[in-house]
Amino acid sequence: MATMGEPAPCDTLFLGGGTPTHLTLGQLTRLLAAVERWFPLAHGGEWSVEANPADITLSTADLLADYGVNRVSLGAQSFDADKLSLLERDHRALDIRHAVEICLPRFTSVSLDLIFGAPGENLDAWKQDLQSALELAPQHISTYGLTFERGTTFWGRRLSGDLRSIEEDTERAMYETAIDTLTDAGFEHYEVSNFARPGHRCRHNEVYWSGGRYWAVGPGAARYVGNTRSSNHRSTFTYLRRIRSGQSPVAESETLAPEDQAREKLVLGLRKMEGVLLADFERDTGFAPHDLAGGAISRFIQWGLLAQQGDRLQLTRSGLMVSDSLWPEILRR
Repeated sequence: MATMGEPAPCDTLFLGGGTPTHLTLGQLTRLLAAVERWFPLAHGGEWSVEANPADITLSTADLLADYGVNRVSLGAQSFDADKLSLLERDHRALDIRHAVEICLPRFTSVSLDLIFGAPGENLDAWKQDLQSALELAPQHISTYGLTFERGTTFWGRRLSGDLRSIEEDTERAMYETAIDTLTDAGFEHYEVSNFARPGHRCRHNEVYWSGGRYWAVGPGAARYVGNTRSSNHRSTFTYLRRIRSGQSPVAESETLAPEDQAREKLVLGLRKMEGVLLADFERDTGFAPHDLAGGAISRFIQWGLLAQQGDRLQLTRSGLMVSDSLWPEILRR
């Protein structure tokens, strides 16, 4: 951070991608002090920290609160012991409940991450996870379908036949159940995977979805500044070696052309439930969405996956179910 020269005041901070709460209290204190020094939080700003439920103690929570952290995102994933074991998590339902009880009085917002679509999971089990989460009264819940990414143990276990993906119809039913259950409970579905009580959206993530600029520090961290997208070396060893030798830790960098910036901004905007205001988008980017991807947009509207209401373009309920398959068509020149 010291290579920045001067501190950079921020409206939002997000400490995570990795789990800072795995650190000892002494190590965590040093990290928080460095962040506070180099990225001072603006008045009324949001400072989020990712946490493993099993790591949260009174001392840990008090330390975070003392440094100005006001939002904690707990990687709950599930309340079912077998599912947590399958997901290779080291906590149990009791740890989640204990962590939430500690965090709610100390932070403005507490968020729970939940995963659906684990091998062998059924709809009733997922409904129970949602109900268990609601009973704890968090202000924010994120739900993600389990993905099998190359290079992970899940990927290898699926290739070997040890794990099998659930049926697409079941996964769709789980996602729809999450939408209905959480919105009926008073949560606002504001982004494809995210639900919040009024006033408790994740402001930091909204920067991403608006196509805004953001800095990043640490191994594997990605930033978007000055129309250039870059990411650091993922290897902690390589990252530290380059920093200590005065070299840049950046592993990959790409400066986006104006049209590519606009296409990405369109995709990110469509992830939000309010969608994209066409006139605002053209004013901000210099491109009209229909000029960028008119053919794809027209097809998606015809198929009932997108809807245009006046000057607003947004996903439909059907489009939500298959949104990841739409984006490549919009990004393609």
